This record gives sequence, structure tokens and C-alpha cells, in this order.
Amino acid sequence: MAETETQTQDPIRNLTVIRHLWDSVAAAEFEVTVGFTARYVKAVNVDTGDTMEWYEGMTAGYAVKTTASTGVRTVITTLGITVSGKTITIGLDTDVNVQDEQMVIVAQG
Repeated sequence: MAETETQTQDPIRNLTVIRHLWDSVAAAEFEVTVGFTARYVKAVNVDTGDTMEWYEGMTAGYAVKTTASTGVRTVITTLGITVSGKTITIGLDTDVNVQDEQMVIVAQG
């Protein structure tokens, strides 16, 4: 039996908080550019409490999704979060990225 562990030793140097609202416009996948490469991203629908989280090393478009009403956590493999350099893409997950509902994105690097 083998065990593999990878650990990033860099301290958190950067943190950004972004508020996003699709006001009377259909929700869609969107990108935000930050001044650093994120190692952790959390997108929260503040109206419902549903969340998506992406951790350094996860596949692009994946996320750990928590549905607030049930407490169920699942790994989604499409429409999640992608980090590419200083660009963060928030996918069109229809529970988190919703028209006329407020979203907060927290990114740490």
C-alpha cells in the first residue's frame, strides 16, 4: 500500500472577494481576472447558500458542490470552477450561478 501526499508550503499571500449579480440578464459562465494565481476558490450563492469550491490540483471545471437545503456535498465534473493563471472561470452551475441572485467569490493564492 502506498500513500502519496502533496503539500504547498507557500503562505497565503493574496485574497480577493468579488460580488457578482446577473441583474435582469440570463446567467452564463464568466471570467474574472485577479492579480495572482488562485490556489483555492469558493463561489457562494448568498440567496440560497449553495456553494462550489475548487482546490489547487483539481481538474478544470470540477468543484466540490454543497447544496444548502440538503447539506449534500458532491464533486461535479462540469460547469464548476477553472483556474488558469490569473483568470478564474465560474461555470454555469444552475444552483450557484443564477440570474437575479447575488454571488460572492473568494479566491486565495
